[in-house]
Amino acid sequence: MTDTASKRARFRALHQSGCFVIPNPWDVGSARLLQHLGFQALASTSSGHAWTTGRPDYAVSRDEELAHLTKLCAATDLPVNADYQYGFAVEPEDVAANVRLAVNTGVAGLSIEDQTPGGRGDLHALPFAVERIRAARAAIDKLVAFADAGADCLYAPGVKKKADIAAMVRAVAPKPVNVLVWGPGLSVAELADLGVRRISVGGTLARVAWSAMLAAAEKMQGGSFDGLAGAVPGKQMNGIFAGFGG
Repeated sequence: MTDTASKRARFRALHQSGCFVIPNPWDVGSARLLQHLGFQALASTSSGHAWTTGRPDYAVSRDEELAHLTKLCAATDLPVNADYQYGFAVEPEDVAANVRLAVNTGVAGLSIEDQTPGGRGDLHALPFAVERIRAARAAIDKLVAFADAGADCLYAPGVKKKADIAAMVRAVAPKPVNVLVWGPGLSVAELADLGVRRISVGGTLARVAWSAMLAAAEKMQGGSFDGLAGAVPGKQMNGIFAGFGG
C-alpha cells in the first residue's frame, strides 16, 4: 500500500489545477472497487457508512467513525478525504481534539460542517462556525507532515445552478471548490468549465446500491426473481477484489 505522506502529497496536487471526481465509498469493498475503476481519490460518506450499520445518518459515534476511516485508508492506495460531519463536537477546542484523532487514521483531508449535532440542518452562527474551522485548521497545522500536504478546499452542498456555482468559485478564488452532485444534471466537463476543482457525490452512490437491492427484494417479496437479472457476475467481482490480496 502507498504510504500516508505520499497519499497526502498526491491529494494536495490534485487541487492545484484541473477538475477531478472524488466518489464516496461506504465500506472497504466499495473503496477498492472505485480504485479499480481508476479514480484518483476517495471521500467517505457519513450517511453511506451509517446505513451499513442499520442506522440513520449522524447516528454513528466518533470512535466508530474513526475506526471506519482507519479501515478505508488502510484498504486503498488512494488518498481519502473524511466526511467528518460536525467534528463530533460543538466547542472549538473539542473539534480540534477530534480533528487530531481523525488525522491519525491516515486521511488525506477532512471536512467539518457548520451544522449543529443531530443532522437536523440547524447551523451555528457564522462567527462561531468560523471559530470552529480555525480551531480545526490549527490542530492540523500542529501535525507537520499533514500540514505540509494539507489542501484547503471549500465545500458547499446543494448548489445546482451554473450562475450560483460560478459565483461561488469567483468568491473564494484561488481556493478550490468542491461541488456535491446528488443526481443527473451538469456534467464533469460543465462543472470544470465553471472553475470547479473537485466533485463529490456524498451518499448518492450508496443510495443507488440500496435502491437496486430494495427493488430486487420487493420483487422477491412479491414472488418474482426478475430483479436479480442485472446482477454483476460473481466471477467479475472476485476478479476485481483478487487483485488487492488480503
